[in-house]
Amino acid sequence: MSDEKLPIWIPSDDRINSSNVKKYLSFLSSNYRKTFSNYSEQYNWSVTEIEEFWKSIWEYSKIVHSKTYSLVLSKRILPGAVWFKDSELNFAENLLRYNDDVVAIISIRENHPTIRLTYKELYVLVAHCAAGLQNLGVKKGDRVAGFVTNYPESVIAMLAVTSLGAIWSSTSPDFGFDGVYDRFSQIEPKILFATELYNYAGKKINCLEKIEKLSSQIPSIEKVVLIDEFNDLKNKETNSNHIKSPNFIKFNDLLDNTSTYITFKQVPFDHPVYIMYSSGTTGKPKCIVHGAGGTLLQHFKELHLHTDLKREDKIAYYTTCGWMMWNWLVSGLQLGASVVLIDGSPVYPDNEILWKKIEEECITIFGTSPKYLSSIEKSGLVPKEKFSLSKLKTILSTGSPLSEENFKWVYKNVKSDLQLSSISGGTDIISCFILGCPILPVYSGEIQCRGLGMKVESYDDNGNSLVDEKGELICAEPFPSSPIYFWNDSDNQKYKKAYFERFPNVWHHGDFIKITKTGGVVVYGRSDATLNPGGVRIGTAEIYRIVESVDEVVDSIVVGQNWNNDVRIILFVVLKSGLMLDSKLVEKLKTNIRVSATPRHVPSVIHQITSIPHTISGKKVELAVSRILNGENVDNKEALANPESLEQFYKIKFD
Repeated sequence: MSDEKLPIWIPSDDRINSSNVKKYLSFLSSNYRKTFSNYSEQYNWSVTEIEEFWKSIWEYSKIVHSKTYSLVLSKRILPGAVWFKDSELNFAENLLRYNDDVVAIISIRENHPTIRLTYKELYVLVAHCAAGLQNLGVKKGDRVAGFVTNYPESVIAMLAVTSLGAIWSSTSPDFGFDGVYDRFSQIEPKILFATELYNYAGKKINCLEKIEKLSSQIPSIEKVVLIDEFNDLKNKETNSNHIKSPNFIKFNDLLDNTSTYITFKQVPFDHPVYIMYSSGTTGKPKCIVHGAGGTLLQHFKELHLHTDLKREDKIAYYTTCGWMMWNWLVSGLQLGASVVLIDGSPVYPDNEILWKKIEEECITIFGTSPKYLSSIEKSGLVPKEKFSLSKLKTILSTGSPLSEENFKWVYKNVKSDLQLSSISGGTDIISCFILGCPILPVYSGEIQCRGLGMKVESYDDNGNSLVDEKGELICAEPFPSSPIYFWNDSDNQKYKKAYFERFPNVWHHGDFIKITKTGGVVVYGRSDATLNPGGVRIGTAEIYRIVESVDEVVDSIVVGQNWNNDVRIILFVVLKSGLMLDSKLVEKLKTNIRVSATPRHVPSVIHQITSIPHTISGKKVELAVSRILNGENVDNKEALANPESLEQFYKIKFD
């Protein structure tokens, strides 16, 4: 990157001075006698004096706890670090620290009126739900699963479960049966919350058959709590006549209205709160267990400091309950903000719907994906011409790298004065390694900075740290949101193999990145999907950025195929309706790639297909396609949102 590259956005003095980062810096000055002239100095302190940094976050966040710590960090090693030793707290108690008339949840559902719950109403509903779960025998350490849509009931259930010291784990109903079974059967949940019927893209989708099958095939499930499409949380009457199984009850019938107070079960800092899952596209999903305290502190840091979330904000992230961004979003409750839950298609009844809701609800922070932004761009919609987005101050994007073209389109067509914050981390850490900062400029194609307290570096194959060169994303120091363990991995062998096999005692994340001279980060894609023609590593995002800026292309996927003792690049494209890939378009794509990148980036073969395989969270599944082309097996196709899309690759034969 040239040092002369100019930022596409610079925060105003007012925005900097009113930011939460500024308040935190004042706190550090008063309480720790620390002063920093820029973010780089602050970051370097946070990853050098990591105990002092995380102690300051504990104090500054005013984390609710019943027992303080004896030591901030014992065993400063990876893996095996122990954070805030001897402390005790409760996850839900921190998310429910507010109990007033400010709106806590705004629920936007397809074909349904908007639902609003205040913090006071949310607290009472959680109290009712927790009491109902206690009546069913749920206790500390039990697992409770959610096969749920992004409804308020899902948040209420999670908070009730964690208030008891039990463990929450959720997937979304768009998973196939095998995908859900492969996850929940491993953790043996006692209770299953399940959405009976939901709407997507104008269709009603009934999940009852899948729910009954899960209930019958997972013996640990003692009770299924059904969430009705038309449930009225403020009117507890239900119609349970059609429920024939004695093990099934309606959500409102679970609620124990005699209880209006929550006794929050106090647990150790690293007590399990969430079980998340790896994608499972290469085998049975790994069950990743996250601790209560580490999740709280990490989410507070990211939402309060990096996202600049304040009590008066309304934050929305288009996500499902099967993606870690749901867990991240809901943590906004600990800051007293209004959390906006969106359920349904993002382009139904038309592609204006989310922008309309941003305007109507005065949403200030909106989270989405590069895929969504690209689809809006290709549709020709210019949001700023149709909607007043005066309250919108930040757009977050994750799921895949945000291209330079995405950045330019947002600032030209959405709003010129906002923070476009590309963020990247993962389910593995239920948070981010690299993300935004409201006091820093934004550069096209770059993530603004490395997260405070996260010693992120780019390593070459020999473990040397690189600047302004591509390498492996690693984290060289412990951080509190690393998994406490994998479920059913008693000797931690799976855990160690997943992150610490390549670079001992250093977290290896599996992303291919470059840390720029200005402190930003460019992500080139997953390491296992990088292309190696002639032994030169090429990130897939480098090709997607160019190909998907071509007007004719709707989506694409690029993989490496073993060929003549080397690797050749194969590019698959989905074109706009009615278009066919001809020699003229092939040449256009190759020329654009050659000019915008290098001759090494040019695919050997370009082939038109009907759809691109994606995970439920919208990530392209390059590894599965590569395995098919190289004659290997693809396991656990149920992990994909569209597993049928893989069939076309088995039929393709290349010379």
